[in-house]
Amino acid sequence: MGVIAAFLLAGAASTSAHYTEADFARVAKFDAHFHANIEDKRFLALARRDRFEVLSINVDYPDFPPLAQQATIARAMRAVDPVDFRYATTFSMNGFGTPGWTERTIAHLDAAFARGAIAVKVWKNIGMVATDPGGKRVFLDDPRFDGVMAHLEQRNIPLIAHQAEPKNCWLPLDQMTTDNDRAYFKAHPEYYMYLHPEEPSYEALMAARDRFVARHPKLAFDGAHMASLEWSVDELARFFDAYPNTVVDLAARLSNLQVQSNANPAKVRAFFVKYQDRILYGTDLTDSPPDPAARAQNPPATNDFAREADRVWRADWRYLATSHAQRVDAINADAIGLNLPRAVIDKIYWQNAQRFFRLKQRS
Repeated sequence: MGVIAAFLLAGAASTSAHYTEADFARVAKFDAHFHANIEDKRFLALARRDRFEVLSINVDYPDFPPLAQQATIARAMRAVDPVDFRYATTFSMNGFGTPGWTERTIAHLDAAFARGAIAVKVWKNIGMVATDPGGKRVFLDDPRFDGVMAHLEQRNIPLIAHQAEPKNCWLPLDQMTTDNDRAYFKAHPEYYMYLHPEEPSYEALMAARDRFVARHPKLAFDGAHMASLEWSVDELARFFDAYPNTVVDLAARLSNLQVQSNANPAKVRAFFVKYQDRILYGTDLTDSPPDPAARAQNPPATNDFAREADRVWRADWRYLATSHAQRVDAINADAIGLNLPRAVIDKIYWQNAQRFFRLKQRS
């Protein structure tokens, strides 16, 4: 019997311990990585129907609306649905390294917390774009961030950190492992590090991130996008073992996982079971005004974002919670479902986010 056939047979042996596709809308869930760039009541209705709470993350990304507008949208969406919609704030790197930057940033963050923000996001511009007044590249382990991070620790506010990029970013297009990475970096050459060998290496960016985490052991740290270790569950396991204060979200990286689980489903499944307390479900779904000319998005914008979000959520549930296979265009293959136990699914989809973001228990 082949490895995949044995894996599927073992998963089917105890259906009572697993969810089915029919359970999808009955189970409380949390999408810990979403971006609301418009006020969209249709999406809120979908979230309620699909039993999802969402965390909309403000991010200092040139393709997104200005930060103040993102915050206004988030507060408006939360006012409509304070039960299912939450948001994370961020801060600008403008003026970093100048007198008073720390104090101004802390005041900005405190104002956001007072208006409902539950976390802070830092983006890949730290390490890949931002410079100080002297023109020196700024990395996350820069001690000039320490005052802000100490304030977050004191207030028990989590940090969501998108550092570096998937490892595919440093490979030629024809050597990348997923089509979604290929499409994104082809559309965003400014972030495609294979084209910029003068820029910091993947390894250098990961090392700076790790030094930061080690220096702030009391800071609740969420490594966005599988902490940019999406290419290897072995590497991610080592990260978890080294830094017990960390979790990761799965946003926009399931296809990278599916490459690994198709090669060795038992290994990937065992990883999820072992680290079931450290993984948050997230998508990177981005609700923006439809724009046929926009660069690669997650997913591409249409006139019916709610339908797209429902499709993504259900496909991810099929992969994580059931043993069913499904076609995944990003890997040009069928992906075998991991069929994770109910207890593991409950943690990944809700309980871990509840603990990490200090959320109230859902009924």
